[in-house]
Amino acid sequence: MSESTPARPIWYFPAFVFWNFAERRLRFVWRLLALIGTTLVFSSLIGIIFFPFFGQPHQFVSQLLLNLAFLPAIWLVLRFIDRRRFSETGIFFRKDWWLDLAFGGLLGAVLMAAIFGVELGFGWIRIKDTFVSQDTTPFAIAILLPLIFYASVSLFEELLFRGYLLLNLAEAIKMRVISLRLAVVLAWVLTSLLFGAAHAGNPAATTISTLNISMAGIFIGLAYVLTGSLAIPLGIHLSWNFFQGNVFGFPVSGTNSFGTTVFSIEQSGPLAWTGGAFGPEAGILGLLAMIAGTLTILWWVRWHHGTLAVHTGIAEPPRHFSAS
Repeated sequence: MSESTPARPIWYFPAFVFWNFAERRLRFVWRLLALIGTTLVFSSLIGIIFFPFFGQPHQFVSQLLLNLAFLPAIWLVLRFIDRRRFSETGIFFRKDWWLDLAFGGLLGAVLMAAIFGVELGFGWIRIKDTFVSQDTTPFAIAILLPLIFYASVSLFEELLFRGYLLLNLAEAIKMRVISLRLAVVLAWVLTSLLFGAAHAGNPAATTISTLNISMAGIFIGLAYVLTGSLAIPLGIHLSWNFFQGNVFGFPVSGTNSFGTTVFSIEQSGPLAWTGGAFGPEAGILGLLAMIAGTLTILWWVRWHHGTLAVHTGIAEPPRHFSAS
């Protein structure tokens, strides 16, 4: 007769809800809550340290500081709770990584320039002024604040939605009946919907803008799903926002950033095409640019990486990493 399976201790099943005994770490939901809590702690510390000495800063400076607070928070949670290397988020500084980052940056800029050119050609844009800054700060210096700000936004959002949520969600929904490839695809779609929902409260947001931002999550996340790297998504996210708001003068997801732009414009034309006060992301032109960008990413990944396939390693558990 075969030996019977040893009885589980009475504490096993309550603990099972919180703890993955096979991987010796908390389950996904509790790891995510730990990340949120740790980020709030670092944000509070920045507020306690910064604001008494410098006063309440510009709202964009405040947001910049909060974005940067996420970096130590996610590093600590990855290191000691997720038990992952930071590089598993898709940020690893190798030569090919920097080349992908440059490609993503160029792609975002070209797509936004194409939107600007089409609207200008149809007479939907009138250029009122150039190299505009709200105060007496030299333009070359004033433009640095939005550049740094959007770098922090792209880093925060890509680490959160792709490098952390997509990664962990793919691993969490992987089951024996769900392949690694399907788990990654499902996580890609779900986190893209979350990405859209996160922008639903922005000024001038509509149902269409939320759906289009979800499509932007699909577009930006594609390169991560194919390569496991955040280089291309980071490049696209940064240059798309920066060129949209501070080069061509469009609203960026409903916000008018800093008042520092290369082109100060007055926009007209059909809202369905231009996106109106929300910006190109809420219009047909923005959606067409995302489609063109998606095709360009497929070409680049096939040419530069030699293959087009879902990076199934995203759905794998941590790579034998110990926090000891």
